[in-house]
Formats: sequence, C-alpha cells, structure tokens
Amino acid sequence: MSSYVFSPPPQAALEIQGSSELFPVRRIWCVGRNYLEHIKEMGQDEREPPFFFSKQPDMIVSDGATVPYPSQTKDLQHEVELVVAIKGKGYYVPEDKALSLVWGYGVGIDLTRRDLQIGMRNLKRPWEAGKSFDYSAPCGAIAPVSKVGHPAKGRISLRCNGEIRQDGDLEQQIWNVPEIISKLSELVALEPGDIIMTGTPAGVTACGVGDKLACSIEGIGTLNVTIGEPLK
Repeated sequence: MSSYVFSPPPQAALEIQGSSELFPVRRIWCVGRNYLEHIKEMGQDEREPPFFFSKQPDMIVSDGATVPYPSQTKDLQHEVELVVAIKGKGYYVPEDKALSLVWGYGVGIDLTRRDLQIGMRNLKRPWEAGKSFDYSAPCGAIAPVSKVGHPAKGRISLRCNGEIRQDGDLEQQIWNVPEIISKLSELVALEPGDIIMTGTPAGVTACGVGDKLACSIEGIGTLNVTIGEPLK
C-alpha cells in the first residue's frame, strides 16, 4: 500500500455564508484589466480579449485576517474583485451555458507587488513574482447562487482606513461572468472548486503596514483584512 513521504498539505477552502460547510478550492484564476478605467490608470486604453493569470490555493486569506506585508516590494497595491466559485465541469463552455457552472459569488482582493509586476512586464517575463505570493488572495465567504442569483450590476468598493479608494459597479466589467467562464474554458478544463477573480475597478493604490482594508460588493458580501508587519 502506497503512502506519502510526508503529510499532504491541508485542503484550501473558503467559508460559505450562513453555513458550517466549506467550499474546497482547486485552482485560482484571475482576469487582468477587466474595467476600462483601471486599464487607463495602468497606461493602457483598448478593449482586448480577456487574459488570465493564476494564484495558488494556499495563498487564500480568510475574512478578518492579518496579511503580512510581503517581501521584495515597496509598492503593495490592493485590487478588490468579484469572486466566482465554480461547481461544475466545463471545457469549451458556451456563454449561454456558463452560469450553470457557478455555485456562488464572493468578495476578494488581488494583492499585487506592483513594482515587481511592472518590472516583469517590462522585461516581457511572467507576472508571478508580482501577483502570486504568500497571502496574496484574501477572500470572503461565498454566497450561494440560491441566495444572491447571478449579479450583473451592483456597487463594488474598497476603503482603506475608512477612506474610499475603489468605487465602481459590476456592470462596468468589459467581460461579464458568462464571457469570462466561456473564454477561460477554452484554455483549461474547469472543474468543481475552481474560483475566478474577475478584475478590479479603478483606484488601485499602495497600502502599508497597519492599513485596514474594507471591501464590499452590493448584494454579495464584505471582506476585511489588515496589513501586518512583514514576516521575519
């Protein structure tokens, strides 16, 4: 009988609103530049097909947690995002069938080491150093579709120490949720447990040690985290 050489890591999971059950996370996919005003503030100004990058499931941080300020950066930025939790299998999913794969929705933050991301972009290298790092994927509890439906509009916002930083609406997304699911499923086969972070509105700004980030999406939920001291 086979055994592991050491104990496997625990299963990454998200809390579910109003339930003691957990949503197990398989993969995390993120959509880049999906709000026009954010594209402009990042120095771009055109509508392109959606592109994707990934984070690892063990980078998830729960609501109320403290996020250590990451290493190797002087420009940690927040990006509040709608999170889509996938319940079904899908490969080359038609847009009109895409929402049938969705289990629920939540609020997330794509924390970004912006200086590293831009440095990698300028060198035409992958973004992982800027996007995929420990504690870089705070996510709030998932709200089931049975309770919230499939929101196509609603305020999405982030406050830092009570001051509004990001303030947009889901209807400002360039690519909506069915389109995102369909396009992603052309690249990889989707499976239960996948989550998709769908892009951020304008207002991304640096945050530092001690800052309290309070996020909300109308009709979906909230997420609160604190930026803590760097790990020693």
